[in-house]
This record gives sequence, structure tokens and C-alpha cells, in this order.
Amino acid sequence: LSNKQLCDFELIIDGSFNPLDGFLIENDYDSVVNEMRLANGKLWPIPICLDLNEKEINGIKNEILLTDKEGYVLASMLVESVWEPDKKKEALSIFGTLDQSHPGVYNLLNNTKKYYVGGKFVNVKPVIHHDYLNLRLNPKSIQKFIKNSSRKNTIAFQTRNPIHKAHFELIKRSMDELNSNILIHPVVGLTKEGDINYHTRVNCYKMIINHFPKTKTLLSLIPLAMRMAGPKEALWHAIIRKNYGCTHLIVGRDHAGPGLNSQGIPFYGPYDAQELVKKYQNEIGIKIIPFKLF
Repeated sequence: LSNKQLCDFELIIDGSFNPLDGFLIENDYDSVVNEMRLANGKLWPIPICLDLNEKEINGIKNEILLTDKEGYVLASMLVESVWEPDKKKEALSIFGTLDQSHPGVYNLLNNTKKYYVGGKFVNVKPVIHHDYLNLRLNPKSIQKFIKNSSRKNTIAFQTRNPIHKAHFELIKRSMDELNSNILIHPVVGLTKEGDINYHTRVNCYKMIINHFPKTKTLLSLIPLAMRMAGPKEALWHAIIRKNYGCTHLIVGRDHAGPGLNSQGIPFYGPYDAQELVKKYQNEIGIKIIPFKLF
């Protein structure tokens, strides 16, 4: 598995990507691209696919082994679908553009292999990590923390950057207003090129949590491969945090946006992500806390 595929695999098997139980099969993929839902009608905005080249799919029968880069077998996948996707259609649906200055579009059109293979996992083993083992908490562990808390609300804060002062104040005030716990949930999978490396960021997070209420604060790392898909990614983040038991998600200005296009114009409006998550928040069962500039 590539780094991206490995991130996706880990979040499927630990329940972060519930209700997924494998890489998308063709009819689910088509439904996500066309309707932002799985074939069974459940809301799901981002395709999670295993991409392979022609050499890799030759000879595929009913089952393939998935390994990490060291050859450690992580699972068997029962192959249900093999197809060639329309990547331009996918790019327009997920990212809203074909402009390759968008990192998600560039990766899809240039670094994603020709074919997709979908199916469920069996004989699953956990992904091996060698750092921050005490900070890599799965959904069940965080749900247990929330259940044992005296506060019924838990706010999730998604971040790929160090927490700056404005975010710190927003988090603290939101915790007070909602009488809430806080889950600081930084991405340590794949983020935007040029972002600060996660080792530096984790040291920052470990320092700043000392300034939050100790029994109401949880720091956990999530190996998410971000797509930088703006509004649809924000909706995806909300679904993921609901799977961890959170009741609220802070959605920032231009949440998960990649910045400017090739004409120097933002790919997404500053509050497009907030509006999309707000539209579906009742269906998901998680509310947004918007971060706005006035």
C-alpha cells in the first residue's frame, strides 16, 4: 500500500470511516461521485479507493493480500469490483475543478493509478507504528473517554497546523459555553505540501494542552490522508468525528481548502465548508462551531 492507501486502510479498520468495511466497490464509488452517498443511501462525500496499475491487476482473481512497505501482511481483500474510473468526472465532483494547481486534483490526475479495485477486508491486522503510540487512540478509546466524562458534549478540533492564539481562544470559549470536553485531533497522515512536519506539531500540541482543563482535554493523532477538498472534506471530517463520539466540530474559515487557484483566486469561498456541513449536521448528528473573521 502507498502512504495514502495505508492511511485509508487504517481508518477503515479502526472504525473512523464507519460505515466503510473496505475500499469502495464500483456502485458505491459511482454513488459517492454522483450523489455524495453510498449506494445504500448513507452520506459519504469522499471516494476511498484502492488504485492499481495494469500490471498489478493482471491475474487478480477473488482475493489479494494488502501489505505495508516492509511486506507485513495487513489483510486479505475479497475482490468485488475492478474498473477504470473517469478521473476528470471525479475531480469535478469532489474538488469542483480540473485546475491542477489544486493538490488534490493534481494527485488524482497524475499520481493515482489507472484502475480501482474494491472489496471487503478479512484477516485484518493492525498497522504498525513506531512513534507516539500513547497518542494514537482509536474511536472506541475516545468514545470510552467521553462516556466516562461528566460533560455530555465533546468538541472536535481538526488541525494540520500548530494551534495559534485565535484558535486557542475559540476552543476555550466554546468549551465554557457548551460545558464541553475538547478532542484536539491533529492530522498526522498526509496533509498539504509545505505544511509543518507532524513531529514538530505534536511537540506544540503537547505543550498547549497544559493550558486546557486536564480532565476535559484529550489529544489524539489521526492518520488521515487529506484531500484538501474544501466543503466536501469538511463534511467528511464531521462524519469521522461523529464516529469518535463527538457532538460538535469546529469548522474554520476555508476549512480544508488548498488556497488559491492558478488565477490567484481561492478555490472555495471562505464559508462554503461551514454552509455544507450545516446543511447536513442534523443527518450526521454532529453540530458545527463556525470560526469566522469579522
